[in-house]
Order: sequence, then structure tokens, then C-alpha cells
Amino acid sequence: MGKQEDFVLRALEERDVRFVRLWFTDVLGFLKSVSVAPAELEGAFDEGIGFDGSAIEGFARVYESDMLAKPDPSTFQILPWRSGEGPSTARMFCDISMPDGSPSYADPRHVLKRTLSAAADKGFTFYTHPEIEFYLFKDAPEAGAEPRPVDRSGYFDHTAQSRGSDFRREAISMLEAMGISVEFSHHEGGPGQQEIDLRYADALSTADNIMTFRTVVREVALGQGIWASFMPKPFTTHPGSGMHTHVSLFEGDRNAFYEAGSEYQLSKTARSFIAGILRHASEITCVTNQWVNSYKRLIGGGEAPSYICWGHNNRSAMIRVPMYKPDKGQSTRIELRSIDAACNPYLAFAVVLAAGMKGIEEELQLPREAEDDVWSLSERERKALGIQPLPRSLYDAISIAEDSELLAETLGEHVYDFFLRNKRAEWEEYRSQVSAFERDRMLPVI
Repeated sequence: MGKQEDFVLRALEERDVRFVRLWFTDVLGFLKSVSVAPAELEGAFDEGIGFDGSAIEGFARVYESDMLAKPDPSTFQILPWRSGEGPSTARMFCDISMPDGSPSYADPRHVLKRTLSAAADKGFTFYTHPEIEFYLFKDAPEAGAEPRPVDRSGYFDHTAQSRGSDFRREAISMLEAMGISVEFSHHEGGPGQQEIDLRYADALSTADNIMTFRTVVREVALGQGIWASFMPKPFTTHPGSGMHTHVSLFEGDRNAFYEAGSEYQLSKTARSFIAGILRHASEITCVTNQWVNSYKRLIGGGEAPSYICWGHNNRSAMIRVPMYKPDKGQSTRIELRSIDAACNPYLAFAVVLAAGMKGIEEELQLPREAEDDVWSLSERERKALGIQPLPRSLYDAISIAEDSELLAETLGEHVYDFFLRNKRAEWEEYRSQVSAFERDRMLPVI
């Protein structure tokens, strides 16, 4: 047993931990949890905890259902909302393995670890920094009812006795109690819409942090008698919730995206990485924007991109190169603006990294940048600049993904097949529904 496992076992006794929740994520990005007593944890470190994988979305078929959840001791944290005056509850993320000890082909965390390992073989470490948006509503959603936001504030508004600012303060305190550093927080553009930005970290830590973040946000909201949602577009007339993600590659302690004196201080590596994401953007969109509702955000304009392009400090572009700050070469990065807050972060980071690495391997050249507001250009002007649209619907995204070698290779055969099968079913269910729009428009006149 290693030092980290020993530290966890000591902490269980010192912090009076009576329950340990073992967390993992299914293929669609939903958090799963099994609770074990501290006495079982030493065996869990050695052998894992067995469970029926066929009961988890995308994990296994019935005839191959036995799987093991092996806790990662480096992710041990006390759950602050369970730390009152009584015994404590802790959590650890798990890696899922087969009974013979080999990694499960269906574990999203393993998909990301495998992709990170391939980049590491080429000398790169992948760092990410997400800006996570979400809405707060006065009560839980009811079928057919318009959600009621907790306030009518707007972008950066400071409102006296605001529910949003009270919420953000408590949520950030809980996140930091769990070792998750927060960089910024503020009210976003929609009524009741919030943004909390997590500090830069390696992509695996960030993906774990995002899963924890969603849980903390929901727990704090429920504790305050309100409801939190990461739905990409809950309102027709208000902004959607994205997860703009800043990314960079490091070689050891050196930022591989930085080159002094080059245009925008971007290295050849950075430019090829951007070119790779642009080349494969349509293929990976069904993963970075995996829900039917995701495409209501992407066609809405504003802060959400609809076209495959890049630009320097251009917030209408899919990839933005932030303004360079003198003497801060280590902070050189790109911002991917298409990802939404409801994705599976393990799979999303894996496909973004794989697309960027393809660009580096193939030494792709960066196309001309978009200098203007892409939304204000005519279709003819966009075509003249070579700017193509992102998929317009989940159906379009699936159709493109079905022919993607990059996705099949990155996700692995099992995850790739299950994910697309699930998305096809979601689209078929969606397109068979009669919407309020159709009833409101047609019943009075037809």
C-alpha cells in the first residue's frame, strides 16, 4: 500500500469519517456513487469494489456485467455539506476496471487518461481552465411550466441582498474546502444566470473538479431552497449556459503555446493545435455539445459560436486567442467557446486534445483568422473566408460523427458505439414530440 492510501486511512480515523462515497461517471456524464464503510476501504484500494456494470449507462452488456471500482486516493476529500456536528462523509473518484484488473473500455475517466498518456508520450501536458455558467431557479422544474429565475439581474450586476451573490459565496466556500480553487465569479447575462471560473489545472484534475462542481452547486442550491441547472438553453430569449474553456500545452515547465515575437505570441505548436481543432470541429461537436438542447444555444448567437473559425480576442469566433500580456508568456492559451456546461468533461477534454494533437502531428497550417463579428457577415462573405458552420442540430452532429475516425479512435469502440446509439435514440424521441411552439402557432389557425 502506497503513501497516499496510508494518508487516506489515517484521515478516516482522524476526521471521524463514517461513510466514504466512491464516485465515477457513466458515458453520458452522470455521476454515480456507491458508499462504503471505512473498514472496507483497504480492500477497495487493493481489489476494488465489485458492481453490476450492466446497470450503468454504457458500461457493459448483461453477459459481461461484473466490474470493479478502484478508488483513486489522490482525490480524497471530505464533503463539506455532510460535515456538521456528527460524523463526516468523504469521497474519492474511481477508476473502473474489469475483473482481471485491466481498465474498463467504458470508463470515461480512462478515455481521458489514455488520451493524456498519448500526449505525454510526445512530451506534452494538457491544462484546462473552465468558465462554468448555470441558472438558478426559484423552484424545481415542472413539466410544461416556464422556469422562474431567482432574480432579474444582468451581466456583472451587483444587487443588494442578491440570492445569486449569497449562493456564489457559499458555493465557492464549499469548493475551496474541497481543494478546488476558484478564480472568478459573477452574475451572467441572463436572469438568475451565474458564472464561476475554476483555476487552471491538468485536464484530469479539471474534469474531476467539474463533476464535483456540479454536485456542490446542486447541493448548495437545494440547501437554499432553490434549483440549479446546467441545461445549455433553458430560455428562448435569454443566453444559454456555456463552458468556455481555456487550454494550453506544456512541455515540462515551458508553455509550448508561447513563442516570443511571433504573431499574437503563438508558437507553431499552438497554431497547429488550433488548426487541428478547427479541422475536426464538426466531428467532435456531438461530444462537446451532446444534448438536443445544446444546439438551441449554438444557433442563438451572442456569446455562443455558430461557425468554425478563430480570431484574436474575437468573441464571435469558436476559438479565441486572448490578448497577450507582456511578461506573462506562461499564460499564453486559447479559449474554446463552443463547449457547454452539460457535457461529459472527460470525453470532451479527450476529443479536444485528440483533435489538437492531430493538428500538431500533421503540421496543419492555421487558416486565415476571422477579424470581424462572424454573425454580422453575410453567408457569401463567410464562404469567401472559408468559414463553415458548426452542426445545426444533434442529428447533423451525429451524422458527421458516424464517419469520424478521430472519434472512434479516441473514445474506443465501445464508448463510441454506445454514445452514438444513445444520441440517435435521443434525437428520435425529440423529433417525435409535439412542442408548445407548434400548438401555439397552429391550433388557432389550422
